[in-house]
Amino acid sequence: MPELQFGVVFADFDLLIRAAGTTALLWAAAFSVGWSAGWIVAFGRRSPRLVLAIPARGFVECFRNTPVLVQLIWFYYALPVLIGIQMPAFGAAVLALGLNGTAYCAEIHRNGLQSVAIGQWEAGRALGMGRLRVFFRIILPQAVSRMIPAYTNRAVEMAKNTSVASVISVHELMYNARLFSSQNYVPLETFTVVAGIYFVVIWPISLASSLIERRRSA
Repeated sequence: MPELQFGVVFADFDLLIRAAGTTALLWAAAFSVGWSAGWIVAFGRRSPRLVLAIPARGFVECFRNTPVLVQLIWFYYALPVLIGIQMPAFGAAVLALGLNGTAYCAEIHRNGLQSVAIGQWEAGRALGMGRLRVFFRIILPQAVSRMIPAYTNRAVEMAKNTSVASVISVHELMYNARLFSSQNYVPLETFTVVAGIYFVVIWPISLASSLIERRRSA
């Protein structure tokens, strides 16, 4: 068994920590895009107007049924051919991961809203509330409460998906890990430490999801 050289990795540990910061920034930006735009697509999916419902469904099916890696490469290499502008690698990663997240968040939003009984709408209208007031004061709080476990699961998946951004040279954790490993010839040690960093970052989100689900089922 070869002698392990974790000391080499920890000597430049600050490099990986800075890269983890870029990963966190990429995750936060992409998740914000996905969560926000997901509402627009979700309302389109729920619309009785086919001119809104059909494109919204097409968007969801397109992004949910193609690999996120292909989407990332397309936005970075193919989209500039169409628009004539080369996007920065980080911007392309945010766009690709954000739109991928939009498709999933749209379904979370849509299913959450559908889970609220129709009687809640009728009760609010019976109290003299307008449709928007019923939505924001009665429907939305109940729906969001039911969406929280799904949100946390999506957040975990998106945090893991940020690693694919390394293929277009976004200087996030995986990119720097690959670079460091090739320069120092310590792949086992490097990727073991990187796996540990991902675990430390992602596990609290998974733990929070489990705790929320237990509290809701209690």
